[in-house]
Amino acid sequence: MVYNLKNDSNNWRLTSLFTGTTIKHLAGKSLAKYPLAIPPIEEQKEIVRRASELFQIADQIESRYQKAKTHIDHLTQSILAKAFRGDLVPQDPNDEPASELLKRIKAEKSRQEVESKPNRKPGTKKRREKKRAGA
Repeated sequence: MVYNLKNDSNNWRLTSLFTGTTIKHLAGKSLAKYPLAIPPIEEQKEIVRRASELFQIADQIESRYQKAKTHIDHLTQSILAKAFRGDLVPQDPNDEPASELLKRIKAEKSRQEVESKPNRKPGTKKRREKKRAGA
């Protein structure tokens, strides 16, 4: 019914059923007069048969997608595990261990946080508030 209404609305076939002058609407009485196009039973059966086939194909695709997703998830985990073990590329004996790199990164973050904080003397905010209240 929705598709029939949409189609007939787009083709201006519903215009004769609308009521109202400024804001057009479709009243229940008018809707009761609306001729609903229903295909013959054989065509309905064919529509259902084709839709069922498409749903089966969609189910198969969904199943294949889930299998591929599971495979990718496991692959990602195994790649990460190899990366953390250092198995992906040959290791240079001159490279620092990952633990040392992590320590340097933490220290750099801490230094940046300290530098980004504004330098204010203790009590500066209170003195400003007192000045505003007294002025």
